[in-house]
Amino acid sequence: MIGLTVALAALQAVASLRGVAASRTTDSAAKQLTNAFNEEHAMIRRGFLFTAAAASWSALWSPRVGAETPPAAKLGKAAPAFNVPDTMGRRRTLAEFKGKTVVLEWTSTSCPFAAAQYASGRMPQLQRWAIGKGIVWLSVLSTHSSRGDYLAPAQAEAFDRQRGGAPSALLIDGDGTMGHTYGATTADHMFIVAANGTLVYAGGIDDSESRDPKEVAASHNHVRAALEDLLAGRRVAVPSTEPFGCAVSYAG
Repeated sequence: MIGLTVALAALQAVASLRGVAASRTTDSAAKQLTNAFNEEHAMIRRGFLFTAAAASWSALWSPRVGAETPPAAKLGKAAPAFNVPDTMGRRRTLAEFKGKTVVLEWTSTSCPFAAAQYASGRMPQLQRWAIGKGIVWLSVLSTHSSRGDYLAPAQAEAFDRQRGGAPSALLIDGDGTMGHTYGATTADHMFIVAANGTLVYAGGIDDSESRDPKEVAASHNHVRAALEDLLAGRRVAVPSTEPFGCAVSYAG
């Protein structure tokens, strides 16, 4: 959107220098830029990542975000170990939850997609439902301290409580090690580790691909469906979906 705005301003300047009516030029340019924006917006449906800047909410599109090396996490294989502090300073590990199903939710303090999950009530409800079934739910912030939407642990905890968050713990993966290990690319990139330690789901939270709380509330939730399969002793029917949302704010 920043590039489109600059382009529009440039067209206005050229029109003025050439004696062309700026309003007519602007109208024509606006139509072209609107079409370009609509094309960009449609790209999210084809697997592109949406990044919302904390200050201006401007969008940057990228087909790949994350570590330079392939992630260690593989569906059907043992989930990678991690050792990350929570907002209370306690080190949390996967081994700590041996024998339990664990949900990993990558989240964000600035992403409108993540905000919609909480504003709709779906994410807090799912967290409470899962924990009530004996499932461990770990929300993860892999935001680097150099990023504008970074929050210190105490602030992150307060933010999560304010939006209704109810995870087992909120992890602060400030250096991005855990995120890169799992290949987390977006806020609301979800992973499920079965009680036997196997990674059985990786992908989006639901099929809405939306920032609208109403659309989120009406969507099919992939994570709940996968958890219901596990609770019923079934194999997860849909183990992988396309993640969507804002790119994780790693360093660099």
